Amino acid sequence: MSDDSHPVPSRRLFMTGSVLGLGSLVLAGASDAKDIPTGPTGRPQPELEQEPPLPADKQLGWAVVGLGHYAQQYVLPALGRARRSKLTALVSGNADKARTVAARHGVKTANLYGYDTLGRLAQNREVDVVYIVTPNSSHAELTVKAFEAGKHVMCEKPMANSSAECQRMIDAARAAGRKLMIAYRAHWEPHNVRAQEMRDAGALGKVWFASSDHHRPLDPSRPRDQWRVKKAIAGGGSLVDIGIYSLNGLQWLLGESPNAVSASMFSPPGDPRFTEVENVFTAELVFPSGARATISSGYTADKKRIDLWGDKLVATLDPATAYEGNRLTVSNAQKAEEVLTESSAEQFTGELDHFSQVIAEKGEVRTPGEMGLRDVRLIEALYRAASTRQWVELNADMTMKNG
Repeated sequence: MSDDSHPVPSRRLFMTGSVLGLGSLVLAGASDAKDIPTGPTGRPQPELEQEPPLPADKQLGWAVVGLGHYAQQYVLPALGRARRSKLTALVSGNADKARTVAARHGVKTANLYGYDTLGRLAQNREVDVVYIVTPNSSHAELTVKAFEAGKHVMCEKPMANSSAECQRMIDAARAAGRKLMIAYRAHWEPHNVRAQEMRDAGALGKVWFASSDHHRPLDPSRPRDQWRVKKAIAGGGSLVDIGIYSLNGLQWLLGESPNAVSASMFSPPGDPRFTEVENVFTAELVFPSGARATISSGYTADKKRIDLWGDKLVATLDPATAYEGNRLTVSNAQKAEEVLTESSAEQFTGELDHFSQVIAEKGEVRTPGEMGLRDVRLIEALYRAASTRQWVELNADMTMKNG
């Protein structure tokens, strides 16, 4: 509230020091006339909610390989918002598309490459990291080429179509002396992070059961879905494409990997979408602690949900792994409360800047290639369980530290 004798200063008047109230404050703090500012004055540096970006010369340069819907809609904008990472190069099999995207995001024409010329990145000192955002069957080959060019690599999930390919990627990283990260973005999604912290802190109590259901409609009329109906490219159906969120998410949230699995899969007869890949996949997971979990994936409904069933509270992520608008609710028999956190958009900049920071500071990757290999081995075991309709025991090689 204000009155006529003490008007509220506008931003313009405040900056020029021409408001009576501001002048009084200046005079009150001045010991004599020579201490009184004679020109425009500003306020001290404010305390920012988020740290500002690093200077451009301190940011790591990223080359994005594959310019499909996900890359253009989410990856490239995130690089524009990131603190430690910047877009410096593009790699695409479509030269016209690459030039259009480059003009939109300020990438130099000299920094455009094709899949067949990716090796030339070796001569480009503006690129530190290569981000593989292409269909699954191409991950291994492109990752190895990037390592041979001397670059660090972040690769989309699933890591590859076979555990053998995953191991080849890990071996290439070691040979090049570079880091490999798998883009499990939910590890930086604020609601997922909060749920994991609550579980670790014991706020949920003992969690002996968890469930995760990830489904999305499959529409081959959309270019981004056309390759998903081809097993040689996708590696599998809904389990590989969207069930990977359930598999990785539950292992991370529970802090352990399963030691036995059973599974089943189903595709409606006569649906041309499912000639090569499955529609619905369901599984039961048994963990060394004795905890149990169920997962489901499918290509018909639209749902991405995770439930952690603690004996104190149930934590529900719904949506759990959407690109935006994720929610976390905790409940018991008496009430349910939504846990408010940050924007889901943080998951994209979070994973990018984590990798850049790890590279710059020689740290440890939170979601390394070994995690991707573990999950692909688990996928292979689940398909084996579904095909034999028998429980599959998992040996120690399946597991790794869940960080």
